[in-house]
Amino acid sequence: MNTSPASEKLKVLRDRASMFTAVRDFFEKRGVLEVDVPVLGKGAPIDTHIDVMAIPLQGGERGFLHTSPEYAMKRLLSLGAGDIYQMSHVFRDGEIGHLHNPEFTMVEWYRVGMTFPQLIDETIAFIRLFLGDTPLYTYTYRSAVIEFAGVDYVTATTQDLIAAAEKHGTHLPADAPRWDRDTILQYLMGFVVEPKLQGLCVIRDFPATQSALAQTTVRDHEPIAERFEVYFKGTELANGFHELTDPIEQRRRFHLANSQRQEMGKTTLPLDEQFLNALERGLPDCCGVAVGFDRLMLLRHDKKSLEDVLPFSWKTI
Repeated sequence: MNTSPASEKLKVLRDRASMFTAVRDFFEKRGVLEVDVPVLGKGAPIDTHIDVMAIPLQGGERGFLHTSPEYAMKRLLSLGAGDIYQMSHVFRDGEIGHLHNPEFTMVEWYRVGMTFPQLIDETIAFIRLFLGDTPLYTYTYRSAVIEFAGVDYVTATTQDLIAAAEKHGTHLPADAPRWDRDTILQYLMGFVVEPKLQGLCVIRDFPATQSALAQTTVRDHEPIAERFEVYFKGTELANGFHELTDPIEQRRRFHLANSQRQEMGKTTLPLDEQFLNALERGLPDCCGVAVGFDRLMLLRHDKKSLEDVLPFSWKTI
């Protein structure tokens, strides 16, 4: 039997093709329409921690490669497209590593009128296409931090959070005492909580300050974002939301993200006015989620690096 690296790569690529078919079948059975929005836009996706690739065009114009098809897909939702999904290459600057590549494949979908818990269930069903019927563990963000980091961030001081990180043997950067609470919480989640997650896990009900594009509410006296993430053996696979539909609040959050980017020494980005106009026109109540296709393939084949499941990674292109 030929077990050379080349034959193994071809085996994975054939299975990759079969999973593209399985994804399309998954959504066809649920009546979700496949769409194909452009990867190059005039407006920039704005996120404090995700860096976009700017592309100079003739005539002095500048375009941006999308980090997610979200904004354009929501424009379609505002026009009455209904339930939609897209398998798309997306682009993120500076993301290189065994779980990161500057260009990767994302599956993103939106369900009109579907509840937040229903979308979590559907996301798990989607992930099980790749990973099988593995048991599921569910935590709120608060309960996960309490269980795995030993601190209740709702009642803890900033110093308590830093102490919790240090107690678990992490080596915080020298400027950590100047971090805001969300940065420290994200550090705790990334370096203390996530490595301890076993099996397939959902973490839901993020702090409202980490709402990004999600609606917020109050649960158990805590302001929370209706946002969830899915992990398998500590690897993040999905990020989902009960989508924000308020254009005024969305514009405020964009300005806040740009301010935070500026404080971090990053470039501020132009607002996508077409997207904001779509929110003003009216976005139906919906939930949406983005799932990393390549990471699912990595876990499906028990590989260590994305380059083992991509035709070519940034290192080999």
